[in-house]
Amino acid sequence: MQRFTLAGVLAMALVVLSNPAVSAEIPDINIEYEKFTLDNGLTVVVHEDRKAPIVAVSIWYHVGSKNEPQGKTGFAHLFEHLMFNGSENYDGEYFEPFEQVGATGMNGTTWFDRTNYFETVPTPALEMALWMESDRMGHLLGAVTQEKLDNQIGVVQNEKRQGDNQPYGKVNYEILEGLFPPGHPYRHSTIGSMEDLSAASLETVHQWFKDYYGAANTVLVMAGDVGVEQARELAQKYFGHIDAGPPVTKMKAAVPVHLSDTLEVMYDRVPQARVFHNWVAPGRTTRDAAMLQLAAAVLGSGKNSRMYQALVYNNQLAVNVSVGAQRQELATLFDVDVTLQPDASMDEVNAIIERELQTFLREGPTEEELQRVVTRINASTVRGLEQIGGFGGKAVTLAQGELYADDPGFFQTRLEWFNEATPADVKNVANEWLTKGRYTLEVYPFGDFTTSESMVDRSTGIPAVGDMPDLTFPEVQRAELDNGMSVVLAERDAVPVVNVALQFDAGYAADSTGTLGAASFTMAMLDEGTKDRDALEISAEAESLGANISTGSNLDTSTVRLSALKTNLEPSLDLFAEIVREPTFPEDEIERLRKRWYANIEQEKNQPVQIALRTLPPLMYGDDHAYGIPFTGSGTEESIASLDRDALVDWHQTWIRPNNATLFVVGDTTMDEILPMLEKRFGKWRDTRQALPEKNLADVALRDSAVYIIDKPGAPQSLILAGHVAPPTGVENNIDIVTMNDVIGGSFTARVNMNLREDKGWAYGAGTFMQDARGQRPWLAYAPVQTDKTTDSIKELTREFDEYLGTRPATQDELNKSVRNNVNSLPGQFETAGAVMGALLSNQRFGRSDDHVTTLKGQYEAVNLEGVQGAAEQVMHPDKLTWLIVGDREKIESQVRELGLGEVSILDTDGNIVE
Repeated sequence: MQRFTLAGVLAMALVVLSNPAVSAEIPDINIEYEKFTLDNGLTVVVHEDRKAPIVAVSIWYHVGSKNEPQGKTGFAHLFEHLMFNGSENYDGEYFEPFEQVGATGMNGTTWFDRTNYFETVPTPALEMALWMESDRMGHLLGAVTQEKLDNQIGVVQNEKRQGDNQPYGKVNYEILEGLFPPGHPYRHSTIGSMEDLSAASLETVHQWFKDYYGAANTVLVMAGDVGVEQARELAQKYFGHIDAGPPVTKMKAAVPVHLSDTLEVMYDRVPQARVFHNWVAPGRTTRDAAMLQLAAAVLGSGKNSRMYQALVYNNQLAVNVSVGAQRQELATLFDVDVTLQPDASMDEVNAIIERELQTFLREGPTEEELQRVVTRINASTVRGLEQIGGFGGKAVTLAQGELYADDPGFFQTRLEWFNEATPADVKNVANEWLTKGRYTLEVYPFGDFTTSESMVDRSTGIPAVGDMPDLTFPEVQRAELDNGMSVVLAERDAVPVVNVALQFDAGYAADSTGTLGAASFTMAMLDEGTKDRDALEISAEAESLGANISTGSNLDTSTVRLSALKTNLEPSLDLFAEIVREPTFPEDEIERLRKRWYANIEQEKNQPVQIALRTLPPLMYGDDHAYGIPFTGSGTEESIASLDRDALVDWHQTWIRPNNATLFVVGDTTMDEILPMLEKRFGKWRDTRQALPEKNLADVALRDSAVYIIDKPGAPQSLILAGHVAPPTGVENNIDIVTMNDVIGGSFTARVNMNLREDKGWAYGAGTFMQDARGQRPWLAYAPVQTDKTTDSIKELTREFDEYLGTRPATQDELNKSVRNNVNSLPGQFETAGAVMGALLSNQRFGRSDDHVTTLKGQYEAVNLEGVQGAAEQVMHPDKLTWLIVGDREKIESQVRELGLGEVSILDTDGNIVE
């Protein structure tokens, strides 16, 4: 057994880095794992974590786009899709069995160096998950047909169109070609080219799988409610018979040498100019890559970073700045990305970038800067290790270490590098790699193995899954401060972190009583200055404490959140309370934020989904309703221009007050411990002013069907969003409504997505959803489809809706699938403190009891077809849909009008009717 502890490594931060802003104790978290290799070469890593009855299964194939030869770009990603489409012994959608057992965090991804599949399943479903993963590893090709290949080529090409259709969506292609010479494995993107995808044949695809997906080229991680010997037996049982596969040539580090700098200029349909400065450095397992990650954080991560202060804060020339070190296996990409303010000079921005870079290369980081970023990395590591699966957590950490460094505990080495680093170390590495070979892109708006005999009779199908465990949810405790403010606590001690949230009855809907965007803008200003600290001092204090403080709103509520290391809880609460109670809304900070806000609104008006979310709600609710506002919450240019300091102070005094607030705490604390801390900071906070302004949440009538088109010339896709009002989230039959929506469009295997994506290949993804709301919520259909299939897709949507209400209602099988998925996923849903906090906040928002989560299983199991059909008739009204289409008007308008869905109007991106 190999055991690693973070405590010793993280504590080095306090020894190596002198004079930290706050002397923080580093919590002790252990990761234990065992690694073994089957006779066929499969590497298995096991980590036991019994805090929840779930197991994360993560399988990593050491193949990615870097392995693709010329003419076969996109093959690794295409095969990721194909491996979800069924195997020889289960020829169906791979999501479905997992949904039925309540799997969470289920997905697959492909990148330059690897392809991975992962899911977190209830413990009784572990063998089912291993059967599924081993079947697509060892028994796949007989199920890969020409029909499936053609379909997934279409899906992937639509995914490429969807990505290319975003602002700056094609930049990555230019950067890779600018940094890497012809023949380099990283020269082409993971998504591949349209031509290569279209040319993919069944023979070449089969050969690709045979070459790279053998057991000896794969790492399997099991993390969670599983023991080492059990995992060893199961790995041998399900994977031991699979061929090792041919030897795979391991590529060596490939850092191209550029003797001179290169500049290219690109024009695209983007809202603001953006500049990208890029260098190539050694790959992810090198110490140099770690030092460059520290350099990047000092230069451009957070408000206290040098380039943020120079470009965004002081000179106000940029909307945002990002500096990163993207670590790949063969090389690291160091990049500086800056989005300019609309009136900013590119030359001036580049001059400041160069000035800050040269100062850093000459002087390196300060002790304080380095301490701050290392503390942030330590805190992030602690938080990340709470979760076993998903896109992050322990399974990914162990898999990455083994795949790239032959060491599951490689994260330990990286943490040692970080915590032992000196300013001179970072400076020297930066000078080694950031002084030559820069590629700059300016983007302007345009117009020996054996196998065992198989131990599994796969002809019997997927193994039966045993009884599912019951949901475990922490006991909810309540108390009250002297001022009457409620405190809600759920204890969770998986990691030494305490999460606090202060929720107010406000939200975007409060804008309806004043100025659009005021809720979001005021909340964003809370940490921009207080009586005792300015914005940079607030940011520096939070960093030094390892604390995360954030603000935000949804339709109905506004919330300030704190995530604090337990060792620094008291000073973190001090800062949290200061931000909530004593914001000063400095004029200069308002103007800085206003400029960035304008740019963000402009970006929203260039992204199809954001355009739709801004313009559709007023069409459904009307201007007088609290929800008849842009659902982005950002307001309009005109409304933001009208906000001055007095308006922000007034909004804060109106809504951010103790008699409109509830305190929620989730984490490593008790009521006896936390209540005095909260009393000290909030108990004397009082307010005796008048009642809150009334938000108009009265029910509105369904509107006659109508169509609105927003022109996006040259768009390769049309975004179709259609909707109408539906009953609120808090209605008694909400579970019937959720189940009804699951069947028609609320899951991957729902009717709408199986039609438009899996059957037709017209969309990367489509479905229906409801946005939670205290009042009538919107029921929405969503389908981004290729332009030439716009009207055909609308016809398919209306046909699906009509048949659901008439000739083809929900079936018992569909109902059972939805109920199984929802019930079986419950035990794993609340693994993290963040998930528990989300449930508590929702209960408060919708007036639910504290034990609401524990009643869900019974509610789902009580669902029947009569209730689902009744919910469909209650919610769905296809003849009353408001249709919004964002696409190339010239190519779609005439055909849309021929559909006869209702009056057709043309809108601008502000939602104004122009024709």
